[in-house]
Amino acid sequence: MIVLVLGLAIFLGVHSLRIVADDWRTVQRARIGENAWKGLYSLFSLTGLVLIIWGYGLSRSAPVELWSPPVFTRHLSALLMLLSFVLLAAAYVPGTRIRQAVGHPMVLGVKTWAFAHLIANGRLNDLVLFGAFLIWAIVLYAASRRRDRKAGTVQPRGSASRDALAVVIGTAVWAAFAFWLHGALIGVRPFA
Repeated sequence: MIVLVLGLAIFLGVHSLRIVADDWRTVQRARIGENAWKGLYSLFSLTGLVLIIWGYGLSRSAPVELWSPPVFTRHLSALLMLLSFVLLAAAYVPGTRIRQAVGHPMVLGVKTWAFAHLIANGRLNDLVLFGAFLIWAIVLYAASRRRDRKAGTVQPRGSASRDALAVVIGTAVWAAFAFWLHGALIGVRPFA
């Protein structure tokens, strides 16, 4: 569990700099340069991600059961994951009304992903991993929306065709992940 917690601290710590130390981040980017900043940011992010994956794998070998989720939560989780993938797609498809409505669809997608996994899993490692991401996403979403309001940021008006594209892409990736990739990469088949 120590490796998992260390990975989460590094990964979420790096991704929280805009929340807790935005002025320091701005100064460092100017001091070392944009490319060097992106390189260090990527290195720390990748290190944290590798530690999260490794630590989560280690913790699965000796699971600590906290509760046994009801069966319906697996179905609810699958539905929430579909929403999560559509939100993630909307973060990358420019000109969606989804982005206009929610402002930060990727962060909202991560929040939905974490919540979906929390309700369907009852082990300590799941609580640590998905709980940490859920708390981080809630705080980041609130901070990002606050920053947008303060800066007067308004998302451009989106179109229904761009929303449809985000829904199609998100649904296709969700299906690929749910039916094939989740089992191959994570070792758990959601619909088995």
